[in-house]
Amino acid sequence: MDTLPDIYADKVARGELHPDDAQEAILPEFERIREAVAQPVKKGWFRKATPEHVQGLYLWGGVGRGKSMLMDLFVDSLEVPVRRVHFHAFMQEIHTAMHEARQRGVEDAIQPVASSVAESVRVLAFDEMQITDITDAMIVGRLFEQLFEAGVVVITTSNRVPGDLYKDGLNRQLFLPFIDLIEQNLNVRELISPNDYRQNRLRGSQVYFVQAGTEARADIRGIWEDLTGGEATPLVLNVKGRDVVLPSFRNGIARARFFDLCGAMLGPGDYLAIADAVKVLILEDIPRLSRSNFNEAKRFVILIDALYEAKVRLICSAAAQPEMLYVEGEGTFEFERTASRLREMQDENWGADEG
Repeated sequence: MDTLPDIYADKVARGELHPDDAQEAILPEFERIREAVAQPVKKGWFRKATPEHVQGLYLWGGVGRGKSMLMDLFVDSLEVPVRRVHFHAFMQEIHTAMHEARQRGVEDAIQPVASSVAESVRVLAFDEMQITDITDAMIVGRLFEQLFEAGVVVITTSNRVPGDLYKDGLNRQLFLPFIDLIEQNLNVRELISPNDYRQNRLRGSQVYFVQAGTEARADIRGIWEDLTGGEATPLVLNVKGRDVVLPSFRNGIARARFFDLCGAMLGPGDYLAIADAVKVLILEDIPRLSRSNFNEAKRFVILIDALYEAKVRLICSAAAQPEMLYVEGEGTFEFERTASRLREMQDENWGADEG
């Protein structure tokens, strides 16, 4: 079978990828893991065989450097049970499974949940590991400890070095052993590429569309397919016990309609969670705003504030230019700041310096 460097070189030769020294320097790490997990598991005489420990990989670096692309190449090359999943979605599943275990009277709910995961996969590939929720912070240490003991190999991408996970979080001192666990079981490597491929793909492209029937929809669909390949699944974020759903998500890029996010009963915490989970948001069908849809307009203002502060790249279609979206009713004065931010976020360099 071809090695990861071979697969990468072939894609470069066919023009599917641009050669990048920083990306090529990471490939031997992925190849090391691919070779290790391909080895047959030695069976024991008196107990169930446990795969030998294989050091995983924690790959961190700036947005758009190719971390997710490299992980896709790795996952596609494997011939062992593997699951690739966004970290937020995985933790949501863990919470649900633990709740079900407790409903059955299980005292230590983490144990059966970790066992179930370990029985189903040899490799877990996480996109965008980040911890923002105190409940997640209290669970991940014991969960991952059991996964590692069962021989599960973890690969993860992140925009943060491990020491910055859950930074400034509540009771962070209780979380610090998890950072040690990550550094013991995963090789920590930084992808130091000068190229922001995601930003480059959007550079010079229109990102704010005044709705003009099928033409605007086709343009946005083209951007979505270029950034994601057209492949996506919903992302469910658990925020204080509620589910916040992004209908389409892949590799940090989300797509939703205005009423998906602003027609629902969401608040600042929900929008902060969205801004933390995505790097690019495609938001479609923003209507004209007025006293008739005042609540939706208020939520939209909060959403834009959250996206702006987090430097999320926004691509959207709207019924009018920013200054003409909200022209009558209570809140028009306050909306002037939102319109200004919408203008600023159209700049081709918006968010380019953020990691």
